[in-house]
Amino acid sequence: MKIDIKNLPKSEVEILVELDLTEWGKFIDEATKELGKEVKIEGFRPGMAPKEMLEQKIGQGHILEAAADLAVRKTYSKVLDQKNIEAIGRPEVQVLKVAIGNPFEFKIKTAVLPPIKLADYKKIAKDDKPKTKDQIKVEEKEINESLEWLRKSRTKYATVLRPAQKGDRVEVDFVAKQEGKTIENGESKNHPLLIGEGKFVPGFEDQLIGLKEGETKNFSLVFPEDFAAKALAGKLIDFETKMNLVQEPQAPELNDEFAKDLGKFENLEALKNNVKDGLAMEKEQKEKEIWRAKILQEIVKKSEMELPEILIQAEVDKMADEFRANLTQMGLVYEDYLKNVKKTEEDMKKEWLPKAKERAQAGLILRQISELENLEVSPEEAEAEMNHIIKHYPDWDAVKSKIDMASLLEYTKGRLKNEKVFEFLEKA
Repeated sequence: MKIDIKNLPKSEVEILVELDLTEWGKFIDEATKELGKEVKIEGFRPGMAPKEMLEQKIGQGHILEAAADLAVRKTYSKVLDQKNIEAIGRPEVQVLKVAIGNPFEFKIKTAVLPPIKLADYKKIAKDDKPKTKDQIKVEEKEINESLEWLRKSRTKYATVLRPAQKGDRVEVDFVAKQEGKTIENGESKNHPLLIGEGKFVPGFEDQLIGLKEGETKNFSLVFPEDFAAKALAGKLIDFETKMNLVQEPQAPELNDEFAKDLGKFENLEALKNNVKDGLAMEKEQKEKEIWRAKILQEIVKKSEMELPEILIQAEVDKMADEFRANLTQMGLVYEDYLKNVKKTEEDMKKEWLPKAKERAQAGLILRQISELENLEVSPEEAEAEMNHIIKHYPDWDAVKSKIDMASLLEYTKGRLKNEKVFEFLEKA
């Protein structure tokens, strides 16, 4: 087997392969045998007829086509291993010479992982370290705000017969009409609201202030210009309402008893210390995430590589999938979003190109550092992390058949390996 490799721009290579008559003949024999299993020749079991009879029955052109396919597939993988080429994506194949009695020649063009002139990542990491928990300051105001949130989260509501006021929880019946006709989804019974939260149509909650249980009130509101239902945006809507329930908030006092009721705390001071530690940990984690992004960006900036187009496009596609998934989680439809922002998917992908390039570069750099520093993920670590991921599925048995476990395992290993790289850089 003769192999000639030519390096092309943008991290692509061209591989010219020639198989001699002996090697090529083996693939012709193998293809003839495989095709013969599908051909019925009287007096012979499938695949057992003489080669000449099979060639006559199948046709030489068909045999050569199958032999060429076999030769390319099997030889290509051997060439990659032999020449230590890390190919990515689908290769372009061109058969140059295919005939019985002649060597077989083919040419393949493929993208490869680019060589990287890596920046001094240890120095970059050493010159700028993230703050540790001991260096992070938690303000008294932050502690008090967290305690107040805890106190309000334990608020109970008691029914009262007085007029509703700001902060009360109420339940109302309402009908919303436009020019005398009830609008779509414009009627509700015992609709719960917290007056002052502002989660309904602007001005609606204010109109309920002063109403007692059993009282009614009619009023009109102009819907906002940016209202989600475009047909109602900027329109005057008439409301008929009836107050069914008024409840006042009863938040617990912030004292030792409150702390004990939360569980493991002896007194309010112990709760404060716990909240302070929790805030410090959150800040430390945030500091670490900011530092990691900053350091990786700096290493990318100071490293040199020529990215193959296929890697950038793959990252763009991944960003599109992530964006679509995020919109779905928010209850939005991707196609509707594109219409609202007056953009096509191609427009979005063009905007993502710079970020996609940076992400692809970052991924290659993390991979290179893990190899240089021999940072490996053990089977036990991968299994433990997989089990942790699986626990987040509410009904694993129902979804496991839809999940590609091999892909999930590779994703898990990659994430753990990246974590090891960052931990290494933090200690550099």
